[in-house]
Amino acid sequence: MKIVIITGSSRGLGASAAVECARKGMGVVVTYNSSPDKAEAVVKEITQIGGKAASLKLDVGDTSSFPAFRDAVAAKLQSVFDRRDFDYLVNNAGYGLFNPIATVTEEQFDGLFDVHLKGPFFLTQILLPLIADNGQIINITSATTRVATSGVAPYAAFKGGLEVLTRYMAKEFGARGIRANSIAPGAIRTELGGGLNDEFEAMLAGQTALGRVGEPEDIGEVVASLLSNENRWINAQNIEVAGGYII
Repeated sequence: MKIVIITGSSRGLGASAAVECARKGMGVVVTYNSSPDKAEAVVKEITQIGGKAASLKLDVGDTSSFPAFRDAVAAKLQSVFDRRDFDYLVNNAGYGLFNPIATVTEEQFDGLFDVHLKGPFFLTQILLPLIADNGQIINITSATTRVATSGVAPYAAFKGGLEVLTRYMAKEFGARGIRANSIAPGAIRTELGGGLNDEFEAMLAGQTALGRVGEPEDIGEVVASLLSNENRWINAQNIEVAGGYII
């Protein structure tokens, strides 16, 4: 059984990805920051469809917690999956902030940086010895790296950095057969940034070729598919999954 760790998978597209990966026969480690009950609900859903899953607490914005998380991962792999390593890491955890550049505080800037770029960098680094050869890393970026959207400059800038980092991961980890790709969602109906009101959703749908915003399942299914062996020759790519947003 292949095993995937998906950060921030207690809700939204991370939860969808966790369930879709389980449907493809993968064991799943769900991580949460502040909602253990939601994480356990995802684990329960996976077990109900015949899969195997476990949950762990992780604050991606706090690198000092990573050594303890690594140890917890090693213990959980052994106790739940009878493995000493895992196959796939999906750096998904994140949050939104909508402020124009003129009003962004340094604290807000640092918070976004810690979660969206610094955290994935050092989390991948510390977990790398536990990733099996021929595994894969997927970083969740954003369509805002291609289309400038007023109010999300720091978020988009750090997601852009994560997109570049993905190619360097592919370059440096390729000798072990580890692939690295990024997936850039467009507007998705999740709680990120407070969710979508009707007016905002209609505007976004009008800017999308397929005439709607995305659902978490639209991304979760792509994550699971990209991890499958059928896509083994896709590497160092950023794949926008946005229904044709502003094309």
